[in-house]
Amino acid sequence: MKRQGIAAIFALALLVILSGIAMADDAVSATRETQGITTVTHVVVYGTFTDSADVVWQSSNQDLRNNPPLNNYSDDIIQTSSGLQNTNNQTWTPEAQYTMSYSEQTLADNGYIEWDKTASLDTGNKVANQDNFKVTTQFDFVSFEDAYGRATFSESLLLDAASMGSGASNRYLCPWGTGDSGFIPAYCNIVEMGSSFTGSRVSMITQANERHVAASGDVPVAMSYNVALSGVGSAAAWINAHIMEGRTGAAYDNVSGTSIAPSGYVDTIVVNPDLLKNKVPTTGFMQSVDLVYKEKTTASGTIQDFSKSMSYQSGTRRI
Repeated sequence: MKRQGIAAIFALALLVILSGIAMADDAVSATRETQGITTVTHVVVYGTFTDSADVVWQSSNQDLRNNPPLNNYSDDIIQTSSGLQNTNNQTWTPEAQYTMSYSEQTLADNGYIEWDKTASLDTGNKVANQDNFKVTTQFDFVSFEDAYGRATFSESLLLDAASMGSGASNRYLCPWGTGDSGFIPAYCNIVEMGSSFTGSRVSMITQANERHVAASGDVPVAMSYNVALSGVGSAAAWINAHIMEGRTGAAYDNVSGTSIAPSGYVDTIVVNPDLLKNKVPTTGFMQSVDLVYKEKTTASGTIQDFSKSMSYQSGTRRI
């Protein structure tokens, strides 16, 4: 099937970028052992074709088996010269947990099909221009006119992140990355992107990328999705996001009234009194952002060009 300028379509893509909003995801670091999975698929066939892929990947800096709720603080937190620690001299590192999900389903019947797909998953630490998970799919279909052939395609990528916040002193290479208060605030963010098509003829390409594992907090969490197609049928592409971000308050021992915030910042940190309860040390993290973003584009009929490009980036340092 003749491809109708797929590469040129990307240049005309509708761009949706959420990276301009102040968000503060803290990527989890890799485990000591890492894994990699790569698949490459090429199919040319007259007749029927199916393909399906599902990925669910959970990552945590602590114990996935001990959830919910997330472990947010130790019962005894003290300020030391090396930062916030509990009574066992362990650095204060509340839990962060990420869930990445990917799903693709394709059925093409009574037609000519060309299919090329490359998928790669790597659980190792990544830098700002690399991905933990990426998929590129190219799909061409022409139905047999006397057999009422049809193709159906759907694809979705999701990233869900949550943390009660943590100390920043041991998470940043950048000397200014810790911020004024020395904490990474709590967050609870979920973003989904995807596309679908159903019809009698299509030439399409999609790309899905995601990163949430990094050695330090300097590397922002990111995901992106691109789709470009032409054909006869119905197409859709969408992004859904719900962002909830915290702001750093003080960390106080409510029993003695003594600040356990990093030395030198006691007078400049705002206390959140709602969290100073039950005489338990608390980080005082306050919800300061609640953002819901939804966008969906559809087209039906003889589609000359359909393209959409979406990206999301979250971190105290972004590129």
